Amino acid sequence: MLPEIIFTKDSPVPVGPYSQAVRAGNLVFISGQLPLLPATGELVPGDVIDQARQVLDNLTAVLIAAGSSRTCVVKTTIFLKDMNDFPRVNALYGEYFPAHPPARSTVQVARLPKDVLVEIEAVATVD
Repeated sequence: MLPEIIFTKDSPVPVGPYSQAVRAGNLVFISGQLPLLPATGELVPGDVIDQARQVLDNLTAVLIAAGSSRTCVVKTTIFLKDMNDFPRVNALYGEYFPAHPPARSTVQVARLPKDVLVEIEAVATVD
């Protein structure tokens, strides 16, 4: 069975040669989501919380397009430009995953695409 490429207009178009997500069997692998507005591809204005909220909204849109949901996420990786932002991003993240949060890694990176402050990727099961 070939993997299925997932695309939705409710999340930004990828900024490179990759898919928003790939579904393989009952798993969906969501590429790192950036804080870009789906309609324009422009960076959402604001601070790390505004960016993290847009990232999580974009991630949710891709999950839905793949036939999944936030409750089916089993693993995420959060990439932060500054680990000092972790407490605030962590609190917002908890609002998106209030029960049975997925396994997670959070790392500080030197630089992210388009110089954003946060990026999040995920693996989920399909409903």
